[in-house]
Amino acid sequence: MITDCVIEDDRWEEVGLEELAEKAATAVLDHLKLGTDGWEIAVLACDDARIKELNADFREKDKATNVLSWPSEERAPDSPGETPFYPETADPDGPPEELGDIAISYDTCLAEAEAGGIPFENHVIHLTVHAVLHLLGHDHIDDMDATLMEGIETEILGKMGIPDPYTL
Repeated sequence: MITDCVIEDDRWEEVGLEELAEKAATAVLDHLKLGTDGWEIAVLACDDARIKELNADFREKDKATNVLSWPSEERAPDSPGETPFYPETADPDGPPEELGDIAISYDTCLAEAEAGGIPFENHVIHLTVHAVLHLLGHDHIDDMDATLMEGIETEILGKMGIPDPYTL
């Protein structure tokens, strides 16, 4: 397993977050040809109260958000629009290489899915794909980086049979 889920909010168990997170992480690593053996991502499955605390502590934003990510190391490219510095393929025989940590809020994810008329599971997969790409050095602050990241997300989700979230 690539993902190691810590379930703080039991509602995540009901929707099968562990399977959804694993499916999303596998899809990203396969798409980027990094292989799926030897990697580890910690996923905190929480609610709005918890993610609000984390957002305040780490981003100085006193509000809930859908997903947060903390890469294990800096992988951002030197210039906007360039591909990040992806890690080398992990050694499947060695200890897992940590890509980083993700926190995802049930409340915000559900509200966004309902507001957008998106199946909840599809939205969770999209946000997890998005967060894993952040762990691998992608960002969307600059327009060129956002275009690259959103394009990769759309390709990955399309392979999974999930419509482009940016055209809904």
